[in-house]
Amino acid sequence: MREPAGENALDLAAKRLDRAVALLEQRLAAKGATRSGETGGLFDQDSSKLSAELDQARAREKELEAAGAEASAALGRAIAEIKTALASAPADDDGHQADEIDDEEAEDQAQEA
Repeated sequence: MREPAGENALDLAAKRLDRAVALLEQRLAAKGATRSGETGGLFDQDSSKLSAELDQARAREKELEAAGAEASAALGRAIAEIKTALASAPADDDGHQADEIDDEEAEDQAQEA
């Protein structure tokens, strides 16, 4: 290799080093792009998995809401039946419901026991 006039060995070495660094930077950039593409694929997989899990959770939430509404309705019917049963229970001589005991009667029964 001939040295052009005005360029010494040090200048040539610096140019070769610059080219090598540039080539290395290009290769690193290409490798980094490949890795980020792979990483992006992993994020896409995680994203789709999370989306599917979210859909399942929403479906489960709707099922639980329906079950809660059914339980609430059944509880309401049971309360109404209890109130009806209490209202139709025969009264004793004092005007109390047969199943109902007032505070004084409860104290009397407790003292007798």
